[in-house]
Amino acid sequence: MNVARFFDHWGLTENPFSAEEARHDGVFARLAPDAATHPDFEKILGDLARPATSIVFGEKGSGKTAIRMQIEQRVAAWNAKNPEKAVLLVPFDDLNPALDRFVARQRAEGAGGTAEALARWRLSDAMDGMLHAATAPLVDSLLARDADSRARLKAVRRSAPATRADMVLLQAVYDRPLEATARTRRLRRLLAAPGDRSRGAWTAAAALGWIPPAALGAWLHFERAVPFDEPVWTFGVGSLAAAWLLTIIARFALSPWLAARFGRRVARRVRVIERSASSFASSLAALPRGWRALAPMTPSEETRFEMFDRLRAAARAFGFDSVLIVVDRIDEPTLVSGDPDRMRSIVWPMMSSKFLQMDGVGLKLLLPIELRHLLFRESSAFFQEARLDKQNLIENLSWTGATLYDLCTARMRACRVQDNRPLSLGDLFDEDVRRQDVVDALEQMRQPRDAFKLIYQCIQEHCATVTEDQAESDGAWRIPRLILETVRRRQADRVLQLTRGMRPA
Repeated sequence: MNVARFFDHWGLTENPFSAEEARHDGVFARLAPDAATHPDFEKILGDLARPATSIVFGEKGSGKTAIRMQIEQRVAAWNAKNPEKAVLLVPFDDLNPALDRFVARQRAEGAGGTAEALARWRLSDAMDGMLHAATAPLVDSLLARDADSRARLKAVRRSAPATRADMVLLQAVYDRPLEATARTRRLRRLLAAPGDRSRGAWTAAAALGWIPPAALGAWLHFERAVPFDEPVWTFGVGSLAAAWLLTIIARFALSPWLAARFGRRVARRVRVIERSASSFASSLAALPRGWRALAPMTPSEETRFEMFDRLRAAARAFGFDSVLIVVDRIDEPTLVSGDPDRMRSIVWPMMSSKFLQMDGVGLKLLLPIELRHLLFRESSAFFQEARLDKQNLIENLSWTGATLYDLCTARMRACRVQDNRPLSLGDLFDEDVRRQDVVDALEQMRQPRDAFKLIYQCIQEHCATVTEDQAESDGAWRIPRLILETVRRRQADRVLQLTRGMRPA
């Protein structure tokens, strides 16, 4: 019997158990936000009125990415109902660009291999990456040229001058590399933020500085008839002319040199954005000189904490009361490729209580289970610094058989024709297979991906042993106990080998 025919008999328009990745799972996208959440989901999400940090460890296929997507859904629903306490959601789940840039920089500075380069990763680098991920969308929303962007622009314009300055400074440092310079000028103009007034004064002095020496020379020559060899020409006209030349040099040589110096210092310290020193220099040159000193020009983490304070202030002008950053897919970047030591190099610098407990900023760290094994080998000093007892720690994102049963049932119903009667997972099995038998089999799978493999394998093997004529005449549409037990033993052995590292996922 064909598997498609089996699904058609049960009124399933597609296979509910074919998903491997939540991002590409159409069935998951149709599920209601609360239809199939993990039992610990509410603890992980926390109170969106006061976002807090959660640290979650889970195996591959345990639903970390699904949790990230459900957090996005819940935040969107929260923002719609509570606009006065809206949450700015910042996904930090694509680390490839940041890590590629960082490792390339470290290799240019003498680091050996990838592991040695990643060992130089610091908390300031992670914070720069998060600020970059948060800033670019905010700038996009202001420059989009639509009705919503005009409304947001008006709201930001009404904010305090310091808040507008924060937004412009964030853009100048953390915007997208290819557009940053042009967008600095445009954003500063739209927000009516001040520019470098001293630059305009120097330009005016350079353009008009010839007038004083020329006027003095004309007066001495035509009105006073003073010979050119008199000292007054040397000390009067000569001094004014020299001052004018120095003004020209300061404006067109010294000022660009200082701006380039600022740009080089920022480019040296912001190591995760593919942006040249000249691009930083051009953006910073458009800002008042006092603002430039606030840019991250040292490896200090304090500068980044101050930039996070500016992000919060700017976000409030957009109507966001707090910031929620979701870190996911740490094991997937090309330069990491699931290596636990490389993942540790990236994540461990974030294990700082000061960082994890920032006021008005909640972090959701969805981490691979391999890092949990490494975590418990750390010293007491590490735990004292991280204060994991305050971080809503989930040591293992495990699922019970009952929750997996409910999840499979919810997915089946999402694939059903609307006018069909309700269907549960137990209906697919023979009458002598109790619901608890299915629950016990799923209990051994421990996570959604393996649970789906178990059920689909049962369906496949049942269809392979039954002809369509037999199914039509004998009503053999239900999976017998023998197939469930056979597949359960085989899949349980596979999961055990996977846990012991004896086979790939």
